[in-house]
Amino acid sequence: MALKNFKGYLLAAIAAAAYGTNPAFALPLYEQGMNPNSVLLFRYLLGLPIIACILRIRNLSFRLQKEEILHVIILGVLMALSSLSLFESYKYMNSGIASTLLFVYPIMVAVLMIFLFHEKFKISVGLCLIIMSAGLFLLMKPQGDTSLSLTGILLVMVSAGTYAIYIILVNISKTVKTIPTTKLLFYVLLTGALFYVCLIPLGFSLTLPAKNSGWLSLLALAIIPTVISLACTTRAIQLIGSTPTAIFGALEPVSAVILSVTVLGQSITAVEIIGGVLIVIATTIVVADNSVDKIILHVRKMFPRPHKRNHNSRI
Repeated sequence: MALKNFKGYLLAAIAAAAYGTNPAFALPLYEQGMNPNSVLLFRYLLGLPIIACILRIRNLSFRLQKEEILHVIILGVLMALSSLSLFESYKYMNSGIASTLLFVYPIMVAVLMIFLFHEKFKISVGLCLIIMSAGLFLLMKPQGDTSLSLTGILLVMVSAGTYAIYIILVNISKTVKTIPTTKLLFYVLLTGALFYVCLIPLGFSLTLPAKNSGWLSLLALAIIPTVISLACTTRAIQLIGSTPTAIFGALEPVSAVILSVTVLGQSITAVEIIGGVLIVIATTIVVADNSVDKIILHVRKMFPRPHKRNHNSRI
């Protein structure tokens, strides 16, 4: 394996694992009395100076063109809604399962692109939807006297849906494509921070960590699943391409589940593990759709349909 490819795969793995640390830092803050809105507000605020320093080091301008402002605001609100609904879901369900459910967003992207932008339907998309449905069924199946919270599931679906729309807008907008990634992240975080500030008078009270360790957790949220994850993802795409990087994104729910069990002491059943694995498999099929379609077509050629007999022909 070439050194370039090895470095790309390593960075992609680090990026995915870093994003999966969200619940490990967020849940202890909830125990200290903070609410999701406040956690995300400080996460974004602490991340802003870090991104600003990166912009300065790279000699990138902070200035936005007039036509870029509206696009940045929309993306910032979408990202803020996605983060808030995900962090709210941690209050209702196992954080590892929530992170696994979130990983249906690539499938949502595929479906939305088919129905809204008339992309060609692929066999792999249909296959992954079936597998994903089976995984969701297992995750939502009651275990004993308990079952997953419907509120938690709906919150994760909102998070996945808004993030899917975010990705689509980034991909289809010619204006957004001209904005450097670091600058885009800076204004997305700035818009998100302002969004959370606006929610405070609406009943989302501002809360602070009860202990000094809480501020360390907030700083870790700003650095690890935000700055490090984004930087590694961007570099990995440059080295190995978007598809392999996306495939390595399957490590996000895996790392979240491992941390939820080992660090947070949450329990997880064998059925939930199987359901999560099915969702990861379904998502992997989506991001590797071209290869999967080729395999499916090759298998179909190995088992050709028998020709129908022409009833009009003489025997």
